[in-house]
Amino acid sequence: MSVAVASFAVFAASQVGTPGPANMALLATGARYGFVAALPFMLGVLVGKQLIIWPIGFGLMELAQTVPWLFAALKYASAAYICWLAWKIANLRLNPGAAETRAPGFLAGLIVHPLNPKAWAMITAGFTNFVTQGAPVLQATAVIAAVLFIVQAVCHPIWTFGGDRIAAVLAGHPGEKYLMWTLAALTVASVLFVLFLGGDA
Repeated sequence: MSVAVASFAVFAASQVGTPGPANMALLATGARYGFVAALPFMLGVLVGKQLIIWPIGFGLMELAQTVPWLFAALKYASAAYICWLAWKIANLRLNPGAAETRAPGFLAGLIVHPLNPKAWAMITAGFTNFVTQGAPVLQATAVIAAVLFIVQAVCHPIWTFGGDRIAAVLAGHPGEKYLMWTLAALTVASVLFVLFLGGDA
């Protein structure tokens, strides 16, 4: 096998299942709009990671060595986007199932991972640490993509449903605004950690 599947699955679960910009966005979306209304956004997040996996598998990271400024710009644009999401989260109030605005849809979710520095770092680490040297590119990329898709399909609904349950308890309570501020702060903290301290996290 060209990929150490079991080891990579454990690594993927440790990354996908833990707090990060995408999971904070899923948690907040589930809290604000409810689990069912958040499903298109969640599916977009799920598919969006595939938009990173395949280009990296076929050598996109080699471009980083020849055009480093492009990836530096992408990194900071990513951080700005996630912080903008956090600002929106901070100003939302819980009202699942009866929001005056529509929940973000599939396309909004689709761009979360391409603009998520944690996702780029995690996928790059997956290829460099769990793929056998000289492995067929198509086979290795397909295995990485499949494992991550399965892990996300398990973890993302948990985060989204968790937000829904939090809203059921706190909607309309005085602590609601503090929850949303906390979610926003965690979103910013997670992206700043990855951006400046996370290395290959």
